[in-house]
Amino acid sequence: MILAIDTATRFVSIALHDGHRLLAEHTWLTQAHHTVELTPALADMLATQTIEAQALDAIAVPTGPGSYTGLRIGMSVAKGIARSRTPAIPLIGVPTMSILAAAQPRLSSRLCVVTEAGRRRVNAQFYHWKLGGWQAEGEPFLATWPELAEKLGSGIQVSGEITDEGRDILAALGSAITLSLPAYGLRRAGFLAELAYQRLRHGETDDPATLAPLYLR
Repeated sequence: MILAIDTATRFVSIALHDGHRLLAEHTWLTQAHHTVELTPALADMLATQTIEAQALDAIAVPTGPGSYTGLRIGMSVAKGIARSRTPAIPLIGVPTMSILAAAQPRLSSRLCVVTEAGRRRVNAQFYHWKLGGWQAEGEPFLATWPELAEKLGSGIQVSGEITDEGRDILAALGSAITLSLPAYGLRRAGFLAELAYQRLRHGETDDPATLAPLYLR
């Protein structure tokens, strides 16, 4: 059983996955109330599924990029739960952008996913389709919407947390890009759990003492 906790941006998502089925998932937009809302939501989900911490095989959490406060809250809660048991529950970090990319259908051979970064900027990363899935190109980067538009080129699919400003700028590019439906732009903890299980099956876990968020400057 894996518990996935994602508070990397204003969109918060939690999920329970038993390795074969997604048992529960809750995703919502918070008004900067991560701390107040997260713990009760986790307690309700575990109680509804009658699952206790002792039954968890691992906890999954995004490693970033994301908001400074959001990433810290999610990772702190995940570490606290992991250390609540002896021996500690395995902790698995997954890059934030990979969670979003994993949910995207293939509408083009290249993909750009974005999350809000504040101050009218976005975190962005490019991917290409290979061997039946999206493979990352380079590292995530920080950009304004006009800067990102210049990098996109043509024949690329775009998805993620697209603001009104971003939608206007992307619309001006016309048929050069393909926008995923808004539902695909919602980062979901169910996909975080799926990616974490892939790592868990290969024996890849992280040390709660050293796992730290990635922030873009």
